[in-house]
Amino acid sequence: MKLTRRVKEILSWYESDNPGTKANLARILMEGKLGGTGRLVILPVDQGFEHGPARSFAPNPAAYDPRYHFELAIEAGLSAYAAPLGMIEAGAATYAGAIPTILKVNSSNSLSTTKDQAVTGTVADALRLGCSAIGFTIYPGSEYQFELMEELRELSEEAKAAGLAVVVWSYPRGPMLDKAGETALDICAYAAHMAALLGAHIIKVKPPTDVISLDAAKKTYEKNPVDASTLASRIKHITDACFGGRRLVVFSGGEAGTAEAMVEMARGIHQGGGNGSIIGRNTFQRPKAEALKLLSDIIAVYKSAG
Repeated sequence: MKLTRRVKEILSWYESDNPGTKANLARILMEGKLGGTGRLVILPVDQGFEHGPARSFAPNPAAYDPRYHFELAIEAGLSAYAAPLGMIEAGAATYAGAIPTILKVNSSNSLSTTKDQAVTGTVADALRLGCSAIGFTIYPGSEYQFELMEELRELSEEAKAAGLAVVVWSYPRGPMLDKAGETALDICAYAAHMAALLGAHIIKVKPPTDVISLDAAKKTYEKNPVDASTLASRIKHITDACFGGRRLVVFSGGEAGTAEAMVEMARGIHQGGGNGSIIGRNTFQRPKAEALKLLSDIIAVYKSAG
């Protein structure tokens, strides 16, 4: 695997990491149709935990089979496939080495009223299954945020020592935040920055709106205005919050949307300097042919110059 100049530059940002971790980051960055560009499209399939099987897979029953998701990610030429323990175990041998995998090591569910996650996988599991990285969710703003951050610190230390990369889902939620606040520009930037400070190699956040939510931040944004008029300009603010663009940041696909809306979102992410998309339900809930077409169109956006 010969690394491109862009991938070598990105790896240089992670100055404390050992060769094993950098090699696993390189595997993700060099994989698929975007390999070598510094852009990523990742398939995450943790929705069965989060929302239940029918809400996740009934729109496309083929997706009940974990092997379907490996095949979708491979056929689409994606950068990586992320899922909880059981999903990856169900195809680990058949698809070993076919695509980098990310073991999601904590999970929540819709039957809970608390904004917390249980640890459901280990670094040992990730190594046993040949994964390139672990994935972990934090909820900045939750009553359980500090315990989540402490769990992440311990797992990150272990993962990095073993040569694995760390992907952090940073989703603000909690008693101080209403629905609009969870995707507000200032809150998304804060959440992304927390993930960077916690040592994430790849940061996943939701695309931000133009809302400024935190009262303490409003004066700062008024005194030092940030362009929030377009998705591209808001993405730029998030990338700035990720160490001035020196940490990889990818954006979720959000609620169900049209294919055109997903492609337009990717265009804004690309123009704003984001590193890519991590899209689950908006792909695997479609028939495979439609999903492959959508992913191909998104990849084409990230390959373009503009």
